[in-house]
Amino acid sequence: MSIADVRRERLARARLYFVTDAAGAEHALPAAFDGGVDIVQLREKAGPDDAVVEAARRLRALCNEHDALLIVNDRPDLALACGADGVHVGQDDEPLDSVREQVGPEFIVGISTHSPEQVKAAMSSTADYLGVGPVYATPTKEGRAPVGLELVRYAAEHAATRPWFAIGGIDPGNAGAVAAAGATRIAVVRAIRDAEDPRTAASLLRGVEAHA
Repeated sequence: MSIADVRRERLARARLYFVTDAAGAEHALPAAFDGGVDIVQLREKAGPDDAVVEAARRLRALCNEHDALLIVNDRPDLALACGADGVHVGQDDEPLDSVREQVGPEFIVGISTHSPEQVKAAMSSTADYLGVGPVYATPTKEGRAPVGLELVRYAAEHAATRPWFAIGGIDPGNAGAVAAAGATRIAVVRAIRDAEDPRTAASLLRGVEAHA
């Protein structure tokens, strides 16, 4: 099996996606892996490139130990430099086609979507997976209005042939409603990063979506 096949097989069975900075990863991992996290995205907005690559390489080693995927936010060049499995881009980042050209077919490329039109466009692109949200208001996406459960329902109906993750303000208290709206995959930041017990938090989230 090729590395591309391995990566996409892991993506297909992934259910809980943890987005974190380096400090949050140090706090939450590997306990979050024990709770059921199977994808980690390093979102490090500040700091020099070499520090981001160094942090990503530390996460790479942890992900290898737990058969988890490592994604780097925004920067395909840094994702390649640290040996990540993929890169995630937003609507205001470098165009997806340009990113795909840089990283090649073996890399996983994900894209954020915030409207039915963006979901539709992503489904016609080379993106391997979609992020759908923010479902609820979240300080990690200041200035972006929550899309609510309607976009989750839309994705469940129109994006069923590709992995997609509901994201944005999701925690163990509201994850059941997100799952009921059709999400079978969830991505979180604070619900695991800021938890006193990341393992329990991840386990609770994994338990909710597993019964969607």
